[in-house]
Amino acid sequence: MSGPSAPRQVLDHIGLSLVFFTRLRLPSSDFGGRSLADAIWAAPFAGLAVAIIGALVYAIAYSLGLASGPAAALTLAATMLVTGCLHEDGLSDIADGFWGGRTRDRKLEIMRDSRIGAYGAAALGLSLLIRWSALSELAGPGHVFLALLAAHAGSRGLFGAFMHLLPPARSDGLSAGAGTVTTETAVIGAALGAVALLALGLGGTIAALILLGLVFMAFRALCLSQIGGQTGDTIGALQQLGEIAVLLVASICLS
Repeated sequence: MSGPSAPRQVLDHIGLSLVFFTRLRLPSSDFGGRSLADAIWAAPFAGLAVAIIGALVYAIAYSLGLASGPAAALTLAATMLVTGCLHEDGLSDIADGFWGGRTRDRKLEIMRDSRIGAYGAAALGLSLLIRWSALSELAGPGHVFLALLAAHAGSRGLFGAFMHLLPPARSDGLSAGAGTVTTETAVIGAALGAVALLALGLGGTIAALILLGLVFMAFRALCLSQIGGQTGDTIGALQQLGEIAVLLVASICLS
C-alpha cells in the first residue's frame, strides 16, 4: 500500500493518524489493519485538529478579556492535552539520551527511561518558552489560528520523509513496528504540510519552507551520528523543532 487511493482508505488513514497522534477518539477505531507507515501521510490532519482546538481555546480566552500572554499559555496547555504531550516526551527523551549518554547503546537506553533528566527538562522548558513567546506576539485569534495551522500541520508533514530517509535505530519499538514508508507516502505528507504553510502568506511560506528544510537536514544528520537512525522519540523531537521554527516565522509575518 503506497498511498491514498480510495475514499475508504483515505478516511482510514486520517482516522488512524488522529487516534495515534492525539488523544481524540473516533466512533469507530477499526481501520482495516492499516499500518502507521501507510497512514503517515495523513499526520498533517492530526495537526489540523490540534490547531483548531488550540485556536478555539485562544479565542475563548481572548473574548473573556485575557491578555495575550495568559491566552497563549492556555492555548499551549490545550494543544499539549490533546496530544498527550506525545512530542514533548520525545523531545525530552532525545535531549537526555543524546547528551547524557556516551555510547549509542547507552543513548538508546536513556531514551527508553521514563524519568526526565536535566537535559530533557531544559529542552522542554525552552520549547515551551519559545512557543509561548511566539504565540504571545500574534495579533488576535485569527492570526493565532493561522500560526497554529501552519506550525502543527507543517511540522507533521515531515514525519513520512524522516521515516523514509532514516532506518530504525532499534530492531523493536514503535518506529520499527510502524513499517516502511514509501516515497509516494512521504511526498504526499510533505506536500500537505507545505500547503498548510500557505497560511503564513507567500513570504512566510518561503521562509518557513527554508527553515523547516534546514531543521530537517540538521536533525537527520544529528540522529545518524548519535544513534544511526530514527525512533519514535526522534520523530516527536522533530515535530517540536518544526513547530518552533514555524511559530518563529509566524511571529514575524503575523504579528
